[in-house]
Amino acid sequence: MHPFLRRAVLAVRRRLPALSSRPQLAVALRRQLARIESLTDWVAMDPNAPLSDLPVWEQRVVAECNRPGARVLEIGSRQVVGLGWRHAFGQATYVGFDYYPGPNVDITGDVHRLSSCFAGQEQFDAVLCYATFEHFAMPWIAATEIAKVLKVGGYVLVNTHFSIGLHERPWHFFQFSDMALRVLFPPALGFECLGAGFANPMVGRFSEFAHPELRRQPIPGLYFHVSYFGRKVRDVLDFAWDRVDVAALVGGTQYPAPRAAASRCPIEGSCIDAMGCDGNGRAWPQRHQDKARAEESISPPLVGLVRVAAA
Repeated sequence: MHPFLRRAVLAVRRRLPALSSRPQLAVALRRQLARIESLTDWVAMDPNAPLSDLPVWEQRVVAECNRPGARVLEIGSRQVVGLGWRHAFGQATYVGFDYYPGPNVDITGDVHRLSSCFAGQEQFDAVLCYATFEHFAMPWIAATEIAKVLKVGGYVLVNTHFSIGLHERPWHFFQFSDMALRVLFPPALGFECLGAGFANPMVGRFSEFAHPELRRQPIPGLYFHVSYFGRKVRDVLDFAWDRVDVAALVGGTQYPAPRAAASRCPIEGSCIDAMGCDGNGRAWPQRHQDKARAEESISPPLVGLVRVAAA
């Protein structure tokens, strides 16, 4: 958001408590602020971030695995929010697994020892993990345990968080990118990645309590969810993380090379710099540059709101 626009929004927000005697005006101002702030929401999105096709992946798993004889495991099945996946697999054998007993839980245990909980049992056709991986102390161990209980040809579907506030402390251990999930389920472990990406973009900024250089600066590239969809294509009986080649894990990519200094914001990727690049040195498409600079000039509505709030 343009600095003037951001300052104007903050000025109006600071005056809102003074409008307690005029609640209808306060509500109208809040709505207008939200509308104006959202005009530049798209600038906060990373144009190179892959997007998730989670609904399509879910439909595929249900279509292929909701059948007699199929076995489906949901890790973190305890009903905290939502209904879980039991209802979607009425024709299959559904097993709900969680750390604690509760509604929709069939077996309790530690995901880091998942295979021991199902020793001697038939493997699963699908393993679903929603809002759980951020709570695993060793997610790489959880991934290897999932591989052990999954049939060759079976699906794994993980939906977790890339950006989220602290929750379920102290057991909030990690947050993930699409690449992080790909690394956890690599070809070396017997997996084929069918898709990975982000969903539910967020708009953020540093608060008034941050370091002076960061205070009120926008934070781009935030996404609430990140998902991974993969299929086990082979058994790997002697897998060990310390024997995996890092180059194979990252799929031929590499850490971005250093670039020449440019005019840029105090934080990485916070805006388009004077060279038409984002904070990571990638050139934005011209249509993104033109639209961003056009959006940054939007200020007259806020000028009016400031005047109304000050009245």
